[in-house]
Amino acid sequence: MALATGTTAPDFTLKTKNDEGLADVTLSDNFDKKKTVLLFFPLAFTSVCMKEMCDVSDSITAYNDLNAAVYGISVDSPFAQEQMAKVDGLKFPLLSDFNKEVSTAYDVCYADLLGFKGVSKRSAFVIDEKGVIIYSESSEDPHDLPNFDAIKAALA
Repeated sequence: MALATGTTAPDFTLKTKNDEGLADVTLSDNFDKKKTVLLFFPLAFTSVCMKEMCDVSDSITAYNDLNAAVYGISVDSPFAQEQMAKVDGLKFPLLSDFNKEVSTAYDVCYADLLGFKGVSKRSAFVIDEKGVIIYSESSEDPHDLPNFDAIKAALA
């Protein structure tokens, strides 16, 4: 079961990749500055995952207006994620949880999805400026998109 609201969010540092190269992104860098939205998704380049990331990217201004940083997280390599971000024109970073440590810490790993072990469940977390989870959602069905209205309400 995904971490519940009221829980201190496990801090992490994950890799992202863009034209400038690999870079580290640390969750706690946002503390005392802005809220953070973490969107775990199963696999890069799958239709539902691409739709979710594109929908969020298309409305990134709304998240920025709510003073929130948005990150997509999957167990894919940062190199595959970079290509997905380019293909889809994403306006926020994708973070590689290749070692599955963050998905495990947030308790959002499938034991088995289509024969793949440890793939991230489609999940959403909103973390406040103090590092506390104020919204938590995780689905056993990889086709179910998060409730973006509820995510934005948690940010308001």
